[in-house]
Amino acid sequence: MRGLPSARLGVPLEQVTVILQPSTKQRGRPSANERLSVFAFTHHSRTQFMKIRAILKILLATQALPLTALAAPTTGLFPDMPETFKVDSSSFNYVRRDVMIPMRDGVKLHTIIIIPKGAHDAGMLMTRTPYSADKMAARTSSGDEASSLQGYDNMPDVILDGGYIRVLQDVRGKYESEGRYVMNRPMRGPLNATSVDHSTDTWDTIEWLIHNVPESNGKVGVIGVSYDGYTALTALVHPHPALKVSVPMNPMVDGWMGDDWFHNGAFREEMLPYVYEQDGTPKNTVKWWSSQYDGYDLYLNGVSAGAVGKSRGMEQIGFFRALLAHPAYDSFWQAQAMDKILASEGLKVPTMLVHSLWDQEDIYGALATYYALHRSPASSANLYLVMGPWNHGGEIRAASTLGPVALRSDTGYYFRKNVLEPFLAHYLKDAATPLPARVTRFRTGDNVWETTDALPPAACASGCEALHFQANHGLGFSTPGADASPVNYVADPAHPVPYIPRPIRPKGVEGSPWPYWLATDQRNVTARTDVATFTSPVLTQPVTLRGEPLVHLTASTTGTDGDFVVKLIDVYPDEVADQREMGGYQFMVSADILRGRYRNGFDKPAAVPANTPQLYKFPLPMTNHTFLPGHRIMVQIQSSWFPLYDRNPQSYVDNIFLAPADSYKPATVSIDVKGSWIEVPVQK
Repeated sequence: MRGLPSARLGVPLEQVTVILQPSTKQRGRPSANERLSVFAFTHHSRTQFMKIRAILKILLATQALPLTALAAPTTGLFPDMPETFKVDSSSFNYVRRDVMIPMRDGVKLHTIIIIPKGAHDAGMLMTRTPYSADKMAARTSSGDEASSLQGYDNMPDVILDGGYIRVLQDVRGKYESEGRYVMNRPMRGPLNATSVDHSTDTWDTIEWLIHNVPESNGKVGVIGVSYDGYTALTALVHPHPALKVSVPMNPMVDGWMGDDWFHNGAFREEMLPYVYEQDGTPKNTVKWWSSQYDGYDLYLNGVSAGAVGKSRGMEQIGFFRALLAHPAYDSFWQAQAMDKILASEGLKVPTMLVHSLWDQEDIYGALATYYALHRSPASSANLYLVMGPWNHGGEIRAASTLGPVALRSDTGYYFRKNVLEPFLAHYLKDAATPLPARVTRFRTGDNVWETTDALPPAACASGCEALHFQANHGLGFSTPGADASPVNYVADPAHPVPYIPRPIRPKGVEGSPWPYWLATDQRNVTARTDVATFTSPVLTQPVTLRGEPLVHLTASTTGTDGDFVVKLIDVYPDEVADQREMGGYQFMVSADILRGRYRNGFDKPAAVPANTPQLYKFPLPMTNHTFLPGHRIMVQIQSSWFPLYDRNPQSYVDNIFLAPADSYKPATVSIDVKGSWIEVPVQK
């Protein structure tokens, strides 16, 4: 401020700040023709400021610097927040690019590309998600790629070991992507008359990537868990030529038959909060609310699943309206089932399906897809399967236990290092790594990995033995004697059997047992009078089951509808020397539910004739387990699994979603012990 005496200002110079800010981004002294913004700040009066303003005009004019703006102060503070802050990432070991990739209909999808520093000729590993690409790319705020990617659906050890370029994309309508979200958007066809679906969005994204990521080798793999596993499956419909491999892990495949929404017709009521949050707003800003701590009370007092949803305004959500409109396995559900779609499409890309044997959310889909594709020799040539002792997505993290059950090794690490990494490298890096076996599976009990060329036939189609119910609540491989009389219990909808000990805390709440509920101790219900329990003698030899057990349950009810839950359980010895807390533990190894109205066909609901024995025949989920000597085999049968599944009124109504309170009635269930058994895939 030479040439500007303080006497002319009436303000000490040390109390005046003048900032000359070039309007361009060039550094150094601005040229005479550059626009300048000049700000003067003072702690004194506006009159004094106006003097500064006038003198500055003269001074700037004599220095031949054009004045374009001279702003008066309003608060006495200059704005210290830039319009856009640029992170200095020069020390990071990766480069992050955020782009909006245009789809064929003009909608742009938010995509994050994470490139290791110095990457060259690298394969690309992509996940398309409705769970926020931003969150997945920055699980930890760090300049280290591995730290940034720690968390859901990333597996940074696999990404860094392979030197892959990580691609994360928000599916259309979620978080930063344009368009409208549709839950499990159906493929183009009868349920989707538009020109786009997840398959076309994947195709268009890959087409953009191979032309705009020069650090890549032009090879793309898709990978993901759950919904992200579903999008990995949809990528296989009319796949892009640059798609070299797909790894759908725990994918959503058929929401009615046995994944997220229903199991054999019984609605998974605890999925209502997911639908509410996921489908209510693009960024999940609306959160499920409850005024009751115990979810058991919440759903019991709400009466029906439809009434609970309506009490939270869920009629605004299209998918909720679809649930109410399609309680049976009609064309709406059948046309969306990805196992059926892919069986018709054929498998043209090497694909590794990953299945968790204790998947609490999507225990049906991976194996249904495997069996659907394995029937075709052409598809089978590209098909691989891994089955592990995990909960939903457990394979992507440390997995040396399943709840309290010790597995004696980190099974997640084994899978990633010895199976997944060589598989990806073979197709994305042209590495000379050997491919894994067609089927890699873990057997609990013995806690060993096995390999084989194929799974045994589905639903005990061959090679199974009958595990019979016996007199006096016994269980064994011999036929029951003449003294095997029926076993009865009263199923009361006013007091349904909880699926885990109360209080029931929902998925996502801290302390919730949801991730491992399938492995929880079943002793909490064994003593209930509305649960029928059958138990074998103590085993003297190991019994290994590999496959899908098939229930043959003959029962009658005094009602006109009803549910049947069948659980196959490993009962531990009374004492376990090296893990005493497991003494007497009742470990559920396979279990499922059937809604009685669908006993003759999932698309043909019909009332159950009262007091008339009926056959309820349905498969249980895949098991690969050894019942060790000293253990016992147990089967439990009950008529509710609440509030995991909505209550059956036990009096026939057209739509259980809309069942009135007075339709919920107790019923006496009678199990024909002589006419009931479970076919089990015993391996000798």
